[in-house]
Amino acid sequence: MHDLITIFWFLLPAGMANMAPIIFNRLPLLNVPVDFGRQWRGKPIFGPHKTYRGFFVGVVLAIGFVYLQKWLAPHIGSYNLVNYQTINLIGLGFLLGFGALTGDLLKSFAKRRVGRRSGQSWVPFDQIDWVVGALVASSLVANFTLQQVLLALIVFGLLHPVSNLVGYALKFKPNKF
Repeated sequence: MHDLITIFWFLLPAGMANMAPIIFNRLPLLNVPVDFGRQWRGKPIFGPHKTYRGFFVGVVLAIGFVYLQKWLAPHIGSYNLVNYQTINLIGLGFLLGFGALTGDLLKSFAKRRVGRRSGQSWVPFDQIDWVVGALVASSLVANFTLQQVLLALIVFGLLHPVSNLVGYALKFKPNKF
């Protein structure tokens, strides 16, 4: 149970970064596709829903959430994976946000190569892409056990459909999955 709470707490900024593009999709700032609408071998590189806005807002939100974690860290006790009082907060937030969104971007690239449309479900990759990206990037400053990695993939993978349904119900997402 300790590892579950620890990895969940650590990856929350990455989860916020992953949700930011959906929550802030009506913000006109930087609403430009990362691939500028270009194609590679007749297919979109990433697709129109991967924008600079999503990347920017996601990384900023992750950094902000890491600052919140620093403020709450003394009350969390042994569940802190890193020392929030000494770690570079901007660096950690950047790694978690950028890692999560890069994981999603790379999954979108692969998804287009295998012929999946934007918005079309691709289990389990749609559920764990951001987790893998965040873990890889943040491994530069944090050490994870194998159990923590597996818990992160399972727990966040199972929570992903629930968050999609909530986003759909709140009209942030056009489809349920």
